[in-house]
Amino acid sequence: MSMQRLVPAISISFVAMFFSSSLLAQGGPGFGNRVPIDLAGVWTVAYHEDWIEVGTGPAVGDFTGLPLNDAARQRALSWHPSVMAIPERQCLPTPLDYGIFWTDFRIWHEYDPVTQDLVAYRIRKEWGGGEQTIYMDGREHPSEYAPHTWQGFSTGEWVGNKLKVTTTHLKEGYSRRNGVPRSDRATMIHYYVRHDDHLTIVRIVEDPDYLTEPLIHTTNYTLNLYKDVGPWLCEYANELGKEQGYVPKNFYWKNPFPEEFSKTFGFSMETTSGGAEQMYPDFIE
Repeated sequence: MSMQRLVPAISISFVAMFFSSSLLAQGGPGFGNRVPIDLAGVWTVAYHEDWIEVGTGPAVGDFTGLPLNDAARQRALSWHPSVMAIPERQCLPTPLDYGIFWTDFRIWHEYDPVTQDLVAYRIRKEWGGGEQTIYMDGREHPSEYAPHTWQGFSTGEWVGNKLKVTTTHLKEGYSRRNGVPRSDRATMIHYYVRHDDHLTIVRIVEDPDYLTEPLIHTTNYTLNLYKDVGPWLCEYANELGKEQGYVPKNFYWKNPFPEEFSKTFGFSMETTSGGAEQMYPDFIE
């Protein structure tokens, strides 16, 4: 091939590449899903808010500030603290809403290898196992008959500088670590808000089976540059000495513990038994 024929071919290819690059830089194909704030990294939970949840757990009968209905209260009063010690349940993954608010976790991005669009965020908890996938590519939530999992099905969108995550298809779990239930029909919205090296996650739970109003909760985290999140290694042991299949429980009308919390702190049962009315000023007065 002569140089006269080669040079125009190179020039045409270069011009085409230049204009393609210009289109990409101006927000063309491949740049339609940008990240306004980077959330990647390992985040360490700040225990100043939820130290009871992380440690011994809240007292049985402490349902203050929770918009429970009667069905949720009855389920919670049937719960026995040692149920988490039976072999069949010790190594179960913790549900998304129950676990992420009292453990460190790692966030990383997954990009399309060609367009470099953000496809999803992945979140791995240090305690309780399981990985959450937050799809960022605009896909729809599956049918209500699709399988439910411990981490559910999540989609995300940026609202200004806040990441809004909507989660459905969760297995039944707990709203609090003292037996307060959360049904598998619940819908959850999380907002991830980053301020420098601090992260706030706002949880909003709507549950038609157990809540009369949305349950709202916040937790704070700090970026940790000196640790990583390893595998979830769990080996169960029969700590109760009971036969397999035994499930500790209380008949809710015979539960000996409901008044323990209220008497310890000098509150009335009406104050500690939960309900949306507790969250309004007229009840406090």
